[in-house]
Amino acid sequence: MLACLCVHVTHTIHEHLNTPTQQFMWAYFARRILRNRILLLSLLGLATAFMGWQATTLKVSYGVPRLLPDNDSTYIAYQKFKERYGREGIVYVIGIHKDPLNDLALFNAWRSLGEKINAIEGVDTLVSVANNIFYIEKDTENKQFNIRPVVTSALANEQELDSIKKHVKSLKFFEGRLYNKETGANLMFATLDSSLFNSSKRSKVVMPLLDEIANFEKEQGMKVYVSGMAYVRTVMREMIKNEMIYFVFLALLVTVIILYLFFRTLPPVLASLIVVIIGVIWSLGSLPILGYELGILTGIVPALVIVIGVPNCVYLINKYHSEYRKHGNQALALSRMIEKIGSATMLTNATTAIGFITFIFTQSEVLKEFGVVASLNIMAIFFISLFTLPVIFSYMKPPAEKTTKHLDKVWLTGVLSLFVKGVTNGRRWVYLSVILLVLAGFLGVTLIETTGNMVDDLPKGHRVLHDLKFVEENFDGIMPFEISIDGKKPNSITKISTLKKIDELQDMISAYPEFSSAISIAEGIKFMKQGFYNGNPKKYQLLNNSEKAFFKPYIKNRKDKENLFKAYIDSNKQNTRVSFFMADIGTRKMDTLLTELKPRIDSIFPSAKYNVSMTGSSIVFLKGTTYLIKNLLISLGIAIGLVAIIMALFFAVWRMVLISMATNLFPLLLTAGAMGYLDIHLKPSTIIVFSIAFGISVDYTIHFLAKYRQELKASGWDIRHSVYAALNETGVSMIYTSIILFFGFSIFMTSDFGGTKALGMLVSLTLFLSLLSNLLFLPSMLLSLERALTTKAFKEPLIEVFDEEEDIDHERLKIGKDNGANIEKQETEEKRNT
Repeated sequence: MLACLCVHVTHTIHEHLNTPTQQFMWAYFARRILRNRILLLSLLGLATAFMGWQATTLKVSYGVPRLLPDNDSTYIAYQKFKERYGREGIVYVIGIHKDPLNDLALFNAWRSLGEKINAIEGVDTLVSVANNIFYIEKDTENKQFNIRPVVTSALANEQELDSIKKHVKSLKFFEGRLYNKETGANLMFATLDSSLFNSSKRSKVVMPLLDEIANFEKEQGMKVYVSGMAYVRTVMREMIKNEMIYFVFLALLVTVIILYLFFRTLPPVLASLIVVIIGVIWSLGSLPILGYELGILTGIVPALVIVIGVPNCVYLINKYHSEYRKHGNQALALSRMIEKIGSATMLTNATTAIGFITFIFTQSEVLKEFGVVASLNIMAIFFISLFTLPVIFSYMKPPAEKTTKHLDKVWLTGVLSLFVKGVTNGRRWVYLSVILLVLAGFLGVTLIETTGNMVDDLPKGHRVLHDLKFVEENFDGIMPFEISIDGKKPNSITKISTLKKIDELQDMISAYPEFSSAISIAEGIKFMKQGFYNGNPKKYQLLNNSEKAFFKPYIKNRKDKENLFKAYIDSNKQNTRVSFFMADIGTRKMDTLLTELKPRIDSIFPSAKYNVSMTGSSIVFLKGTTYLIKNLLISLGIAIGLVAIIMALFFAVWRMVLISMATNLFPLLLTAGAMGYLDIHLKPSTIIVFSIAFGISVDYTIHFLAKYRQELKASGWDIRHSVYAALNETGVSMIYTSIILFFGFSIFMTSDFGGTKALGMLVSLTLFLSLLSNLLFLPSMLLSLERALTTKAFKEPLIEVFDEEEDIDHERLKIGKDNGANIEKQETEEKRNT
C-alpha cells in the first residue's frame, strides 16, 4: 500500500521534473570539485583536525545502558522504587568453595582479604563470616537492642574458631546468604561507591580489588569466584572497549589486503586508506559533538565506517579506471567518476543509512544513539570519498595499463558466465530453488526462540560464566528481584497479620529453585527476636501478639531506630520491600515464571488491601529485552517502508517495487530460517542484523535496475539484451562489493562478545544470499515478466540514478589549474550546438 501510494505521487509530479537537471547538477559538482581542489583539501584537513580534537574528549560510558523509555510503566515503577529505598548497591560477590569456619588458617586469610578490600578507596561496606558479621544483643537495663560484631580480630587457636563457628551457625539470618551449610561454600559481599564506580575512576577501585583476590588465590592455592551484576557488566564493557580498537585495526588490515588483491597497485589502496581513516576520525569526533559517550554499540561504528566506506572507494576507482581506459583523458575520467557514480553511490549510502536510522523509532537511548551516529557517518563517508578520491587522483599520474588490469578479471568473467547461464537456461530451477528455500525459511522461522540472558553473549568457558554458575548452584543467583508492597494505610506493614503474609510470600517464592532466600522486614524481626531470646536459634521466627508489647520499648529506645529498617520500610510504615536474588534463567523462562507468580502473590495480598508489584533490575532487564525485540521489528518494518518509497521514486512502477522488495526480503527470510536451524535465539543482538543487512543489500538491486534501465534506452528497449548487459557490467561491482562487505563484516566473528559475533556472521550470510538473489532471482523475473514490468514509467523515472550514454569531445580536456573551466567550457559549447 505504501509503495503504491508513492508510485501514485510519483506519476502526479513526474511531469514537472526531468532527469537532465540531475545530470547537470552532478556535472556541476564535478566541475566544482576539480576546480577547487586546494580549497577542498584545506577544508577537509581543517574539519578532520577538528574532529580529531573532538575525539580526544571522547568519554567511555560506564553506566548501565537504559533499555526502556522514560514513559514506560516498568521503568517508572523501578525509578519510584529506587527513590523510596535507594539504588541497588554496586555489589561484587566473592566466593570460595571451602568453609573458612573449618580451617583456622583459611579463616584468618579470608578475614585478611576482607580487611584489605574494605580498605580500598571506593569500597563502602564489606561482609563475610569473618568480616563485619554481627548479632543483636538485648540490653535489659536500658531496654534496647545493641548490634555487636561476632569477630573482632584474627583468631589465635582452634578453640576460638570453634566458638566463632558455633556462634555464626546459630545466626539463621546469614544461613544461605553468606554460607551454604550443605556444600560449605562461602561468599563475601563488597559494596562499592556507585558514583565512583560509574565513572572513569572505576579502575582505581576494581583493579586493586581484583589484585587482592589474585594474591589470595596464589597464597591459598584455591580458586576464588567473582560475580555480581556490577562485575559482569564491568567485564563485558572492558571486552567491548578493547575490541573497538582491535576491530578498527583488523578492518584496516582486511581492507588493505582485499584492495591490493583487487587493484594490484598501491595508489588505489593508499587513496582508499586515506578516505576510511578520515572516516574513522570523523566517527569518533562526532560522538562528543552529539553529546554521546563510547558505548556497547557506538564502539563498533568506526569499524562499520571502514567496512561500508571501502565499497564507495571501489565503485569510484573502478569507474575512474574504466573511463580512463576508454579515452585516455584523466580530466574527463575524473569528471565522469563524480558525475556517473556520485548519484548511485549517494543512493546506496542513503539506503544503508536507512537501515540504521530506523533505530531511533525504538525509543531506546542505546539504539537511538547507535542509529544516529551510524547513519550520519555512513553519509559522511560518502561525501569524504566523493571529495577526496578525485582530488587525490588528480595530483597523481594517470593510471598505467597494469593499474587497470583489474578490470579484466578472468575469474570474474567465469563467475558471471555461470549466472548468465543460470538466468538463460535454468530459470525453472531458479524458481524451484526459491520456492523450496522460502518454505525451508518459513519452517526455520517457526523454530526460532526468543530469549535473552544477561551473560548469553559471553563465550562458553569464560570465567564470568564459570563463576556465575558457582554462585547460582550454591546461592541461587545474583540478579536482584524485588517485591514492592503498599499497605495503603500508615502503620499497616508492621501489623502481625501483614508480617505473616510477607513470611508466607517469602516461603512461596523461595520454594522455586531459581530464587534465593529473602531479605525483608519480616526477616529482620526474626533476627531481633532471636537476639531478644539471647541468640536462641529456635526463636528465629515472627512475633506473636503477646510478644509485640515486650519488643516495643527495645525498638523505641534504640539510638539509630530510624535507620534500623530504613532500607526496607518507609517512614509511614506503609510501604516495604521483599528482596531476592535469582538465577539468570533467560527472558522466556522468566516471563513464564512471572506469569505463574502473579496470581499466587495476589492470593496472599488481595488488591483490595494491598498494591503489590514485582520490580528490580531483573524485571527491567526482562521488559527491556522484550521491548527492544518488539521495537526492532517495528524499525525493520519502517526500514522496508522507507526503502519501498525510494524504490518507487527511482523506478516508478509498482510491480518493479514489489519485485525489488521480494528480491531483498528473500535473503532476510533465509537468514531468519538459518537462525532457527542453528538454534540462534532472537534477541536484541541478533534482530538488529536485519535492519542493517536490508539497508546494505538493497544497494545491489538499485545498481542493477539502474543499469538495466540505462541499457533499455541504449538498446531500443531490448529487454533480453538489457538484462544480460546489466548482469555483466554491474555484476563485477556487485561481486567486488560483496567480497569486501563479506570479509569486512566477518571480522566481527572473531569477537569474544556474542552480540558482535552474531552481527558479523548473520550480516555476512545475508549479504551473500542477497548477492545470489540479485544476480539470479531478479534478472530471472525481469526476463520472465518482460513487458509487464518495463512500462513507460519505468523507462522515464522521476529521478535518474545515472546515465552513461551521453558523451563529449574529450580531446581538449586536461588536468591543470583550469581543468574545471575546461570541462565547463566544453559542455557549454555542446549545449549551444545542440
